[in-house]
Amino acid sequence: MKKMTNEELKKTLGDYVAPPGLYAMTKDMPFLGSVRCNVETIVAGSWQEIVIDYTLGASGMADGSWFKATFRFYSDWALFQNTDPAGANFISAEYHASPTLPGQSPATVQKLSVRFDQKGHERPFQKAVLVDTFDGYLKAGDHIIIRLGDRRFGGAGTRVQTFVEENFKIRCYVDPLGTSRFAAIGDDLVIQIVPGAPAQVQWAGSRLVRAGEVFPLRVRAEDEWGNTCWNRSEEIEITATLNGKQVYEKKAELAGKGWAVLLLEDLPTKNAGELAITARLPKHPWVKPKTFYATVEKNLVMPRIYYTDLHVHSEETIGTNNARYNLTYGRDVTGLDVLAFAHNDFNITTERWKETVALIREISKDGSFVAYSGTEWCGSSCAGGDHNVIFLHDEEPEFPYLKTGEHVRSVDWNEDTKGGGVEPGAWPLEELWAAYAKDPEGHLLIPHVGGRRCILDWHYPKLERLIEIGSSWGHFGWLYQEAMERGYKIGATMAGDEHRGRCGGGVPGTAVFGTKGGMAGVISPALTRKDIATSLRARHTFASTGERTYGMISCDDHIMGDEFTHKGSATIDYRFLGDTGWDEIVALDHTGEIWRRDLQQELGYSDRKVRFRWGGARIKDRYRWAIWKGTVTITNAVINDFQGLGFEHREETCWRESATTIGFKSDTYGDVDAIEIDISHLKTAKIRIEGTIDGYVKVGDPLKGNPFVHCPTFTWEFTGAELIEAARLKKDLPGVEMFLGFERMSDSPAPREVSGTLNIDPQNGPHGHRPVYFIGRQVDDAKVWTSALFIAFE
Repeated sequence: MKKMTNEELKKTLGDYVAPPGLYAMTKDMPFLGSVRCNVETIVAGSWQEIVIDYTLGASGMADGSWFKATFRFYSDWALFQNTDPAGANFISAEYHASPTLPGQSPATVQKLSVRFDQKGHERPFQKAVLVDTFDGYLKAGDHIIIRLGDRRFGGAGTRVQTFVEENFKIRCYVDPLGTSRFAAIGDDLVIQIVPGAPAQVQWAGSRLVRAGEVFPLRVRAEDEWGNTCWNRSEEIEITATLNGKQVYEKKAELAGKGWAVLLLEDLPTKNAGELAITARLPKHPWVKPKTFYATVEKNLVMPRIYYTDLHVHSEETIGTNNARYNLTYGRDVTGLDVLAFAHNDFNITTERWKETVALIREISKDGSFVAYSGTEWCGSSCAGGDHNVIFLHDEEPEFPYLKTGEHVRSVDWNEDTKGGGVEPGAWPLEELWAAYAKDPEGHLLIPHVGGRRCILDWHYPKLERLIEIGSSWGHFGWLYQEAMERGYKIGATMAGDEHRGRCGGGVPGTAVFGTKGGMAGVISPALTRKDIATSLRARHTFASTGERTYGMISCDDHIMGDEFTHKGSATIDYRFLGDTGWDEIVALDHTGEIWRRDLQQELGYSDRKVRFRWGGARIKDRYRWAIWKGTVTITNAVINDFQGLGFEHREETCWRESATTIGFKSDTYGDVDAIEIDISHLKTAKIRIEGTIDGYVKVGDPLKGNPFVHCPTFTWEFTGAELIEAARLKKDLPGVEMFLGFERMSDSPAPREVSGTLNIDPQNGPHGHRPVYFIGRQVDDAKVWTSALFIAFE
C-alpha cells in the first residue's frame, strides 16, 4: 500500500494506538533493508578485515530468522572459522539496536550465531556466511554487523581471494519471517579485486620455431599470486643468447595502460639452436630474472608449435570477468594461438550465447588468433558426465536449439527458465551425440574430469577425438590410461577449465582449482580455423600441465594421434623440450608402463642430494584434493639445505622445524609436490616421515579439518643405506595414485631436451591394435602427455 499521512490514517482508522512516528519511518525504509561494506578496492591475496553492515528494513526479522552473505563458489577466499578469535579468518556477528521511538518496545533477540558453509546457497552464489537469530525478534532499523577476518582479538584478518576480479559481488539475503525462504537485499556489495606489485616475470610463446619465422613472444609482470599487473609501465631489460652466445639485447617498458605486457616480434631466428631469452625488471631487484627457451629448427614442417586452451569459462556462466576479457587475456597476455569457450550449457542464456558467438567471430583472425564457440554439456556422471562441445564449423552453432527446435542443453535451468521445474534436453549422453552426429567434422566433443567427471562407459569415436586429462582441477593421467585399456582411439589434451579469468596456463589459487591450468600443443601446418580443426580431430596434440613445453612421438611417417598398420617391430622416435629439466620419460600402452628412462640415474647419483615426493588425490570426483601436513625427520646425519618444488602458491611451503626436522604442507589434486634435500652422511641416516591427510571441509570448523577416512595419518621409516641401495623407495597410500616417495638425485642439472628411440614388439592388444604413448616429467612435476600412436600390427 502507498504511504498514508497521519490525517489519512486517522480518517481511515479512527482511534488507534501505535508508537508515534514509527509508521512514517517504517514506510520510508526499504522493506528488506540495506547493506554496506567498509571496502571498495582490495589487493588480491591480501589480508583484510571486511565489515558488512546490514540495516534491517521495515520487515524486521522474526524470531529464528536468518541472514546470509554469499559469494561465488569459485572464489578461493580463505575458509572462515568461528572458534579461535585470535586466529586468522575469524568471523563474528553482532547485534546493535537502533534507538526506539516514544512508545516503541525494544527488540527481544538474545544472541546471534555465525557460521560458514561452502554450499550454503544456490549456484553460483554458493559460499555463504550465515547468521542465525535466537530467542527474540529484531526491529526495523537495527543493525547486524558481520566482520570477516575480525582483528579485534589479535587475529591477522582474512586472506581474500587470490585472483583479480572486476566487480566481485557479495550478495546478501534475509529470511525475514523465519520460514527459511530467502530474498535478496537490494543491490549487491561490489568490490574491485586488483593485482599487487610486481613479484615475478612470466613468458608466453612457442617452444619450437622454424628457422626464419617471426614468432610472437610475450613477457609480463605478475604479482605474488600470478595476477598480471595492471597499469604499470615498468622498465624491462631483455637479453637473448643462441647456443650460449648473446644475439639480442633490448630495453623497453611494459604497457603502461592495461595489462603490464610487452610483445616481442624481432627475436633472431635465422640460425638454428636454442634461444635463451631472459627478462629483468631493473627497478625491482628482488624480482628474479626469468628465462624462456625456444628451439629454432631449420627443417620443421610447420611454422611453430601452436598452443591452445579449449576450455574457458567467463562470468556469463560461472567464471570470472566477461567473455571479452577472457578472450583478450588469452590472446594478448598468455599468448594463446587457439582458444575455445565452454559455457555451462544449463547456465548460459540464449542472449548471452548469441553475444559470445558474435564476439568470437569478431576476434578470430586466421594467422594470428583462432577462437571457437563451445559449450560444456553438464550431464551427471551417471548419464555420461561432463563433455565439452566445440563448434569447429563456420555455420551458426546449433545451440541452445537444433534447427528442428529441440533444446540441446543438458537441462534447461538458467535465468531464462520459467517456473520452478527442471526440463531435460539432450539427456543422457546418447542424445548429445545424436544432436551433432550428422556433422562430425564440424564438431569436437571432449570428455573431461571436473565437477561431474566423465565416465568412460560411454564413448562415441566419430565425435570424441580428444580427452581432457588435466586442468586447473588437477592431473588425471589415470583417465588416459583407462581410455587406452578400453581400446579407445582418442588423443590427449589438457585445458584450463578456467573459472578465474586467467586462461592459458593460468596459475592456481587455493581450493577447488588448485593446479595450474593445462594447455595442449597442436601440430598444424598453419594457424587457420580449418587447419587447426583438422589437426585437433586428427589427434595431433600433446597435453601440457600449463607450461610451454613440447612432446612428440612418431613412427616412420606417422605422428602421434595417427592410426596405422605396421609389419614387424616398430621403432618410435621421441623428443621432449622443457625448461626446468626432464626427470624421467615413460612409455605406456594399454597394459600400463612398458619402459622408463631415468635421467637422474643417467646423470649419476649424488652422495648427498635426495628428494622427498608426495602426491595424488583422495577421490576421482569434484572435491578430490588431499591436504597434506607433515614432517621429515633425519637423524644421524646433517640437513645442509633444502628447497620445495612443485608448490602451486605461497601457502604451500616447507620449513626447518629443528636441526633434524623439515615441516611441510601442501594440497595435491593428482599432482606431486617435492622437497629436495642436501644431506651429509646419507649412508648412516635414519629417515622418518609422518603426517596427516585432510580433505574438503564443506561446513563446520576448518581448523578441525576433515581427515581422509581411508588414510588420516601416515608414517614411513627407512635408512639412508636402504635408499642408497634401491635409489628409489615408494610407499603407496589409499586414494587415487596417492603415494610417498624418496629418491636419490644427481648434482648435475637435468637436460632441457631429451630424445631417443624405442623399439616396440609387434604385439596387438585385445582390441586389435597397440596404443603407445609417452609421458615426460620435469623435476618440478611439470608434465607432458603425448597422444598415442595407434599401431595395428599385421
